[in-house]
Amino acid sequence: MLTTLIADFRIIFERDPAARNWLEVLFCYPGLQALLLHRFAHRLYRLKMPFVPRLISHIARFLTGIEIHPGAVIGCGVFIDHGMGVVIGETAIVGNYALIYQGVTLGGTGKESGKRHPTLGENVVVGAGAKVLGNLQIGNNVRIGAGSVVLRDVPSDCTVVGVPGRIVYRSGERVDPLEHGRLPDSEAQVIRALVDRIESLEQQLQSLQQNSLQAGQSRELVLALDTSSLNGNILSANSQPEVQASCRIRDKVIEEFLDGTGI
Repeated sequence: MLTTLIADFRIIFERDPAARNWLEVLFCYPGLQALLLHRFAHRLYRLKMPFVPRLISHIARFLTGIEIHPGAVIGCGVFIDHGMGVVIGETAIVGNYALIYQGVTLGGTGKESGKRHPTLGENVVVGAGAKVLGNLQIGNNVRIGAGSVVLRDVPSDCTVVGVPGRIVYRSGERVDPLEHGRLPDSEAQVIRALVDRIESLEQQLQSLQQNSLQAGQSRELVLALDTSSLNGNILSANSQPEVQASCRIRDKVIEEFLDGTGI
């Protein structure tokens, strides 16, 4: 217990250049104060003492703005920087030397009992406002970007950003967003398959239109369908640049979505 408290105290000087002296850290760092109260409450919680652990947690929340359920398991050397708005659920596990910024939620996704909160490995950094929801496994040395929402397991040595969270770096190597086999993103794969199917149908339609033109049937086709847009595609060569520009805009939007841009 004493070793853990010392590690909690020393890590602040290692990770926060604004830390000047021990007196300032002890009285002016709510993250440290919340951890000190939590470790005491957690010990009482493990002894199955009723009411008191939750009361200590509530007092800590009132004093620091950080809510840590007494059942949560927090490793040594954890640093909660700034801390306001941090919520850590009952069955959450935070590994050694994790760094958690303000507004982070390590929460559940439902009212099921049992393990329902995330497990963070060692040396994990969770950026400001990030949400990690559900019984997830977050590996060692993972970086979660500010404002991200993580809903899936993340392997070690990865960087995750976006809503929903997407892996952008793996073991220091940037991941190509279009290499879907390396990303746990089934939605993007389905969308890509639909886009490919649409492109195939468009090519078939274009081939049919060209065949109609060659057979001298373009005028009859236009009159039968009475569609101005189809008339423009078949008969008006001047409209082709506009159609191509529209397709390029559409393709750009699709690519940005698949790449996770703007999410």
